[in-house]
Amino acid sequence: MSLKPPRGFTLIELVIAVAILSIGTLAAYRSFDVAQRGIGGQVSRLLAAEVVLNRAAELRISGMDAARSLPSQVDMGTTEWTVEVIETATTGGLIEAEIIASALGQPGARVVVYVQSSAP
Repeated sequence: MSLKPPRGFTLIELVIAVAILSIGTLAAYRSFDVAQRGIGGQVSRLLAAEVVLNRAAELRISGMDAARSLPSQVDMGTTEWTVEVIETATTGGLIEAEIIASALGQPGARVVVYVQSSAP
């Protein structure tokens, strides 16, 4: 007479399997959450980049003298961006313009362009 071992899982094996699956599920959820936050910030970064690139184009077209009268607040998307232009004269007769766009609670953008002091 031979005794056959019982078939199936023991309670300890089930607890260990559930714990491993729980850890895997939590890790996957955390990865998804981090990815979603990173992707969500891309829209704001893109809008900020468009604001500074638009201001750079305005500076190139009209020159620094005329561009000083441009507004410091710009609406892009659903956000009101503050645009700051920091001017530095270069030895070549151009002006280095550092353009910074920022908004409360949003990632900003920064670009540096070289423009003439007045329109061509």
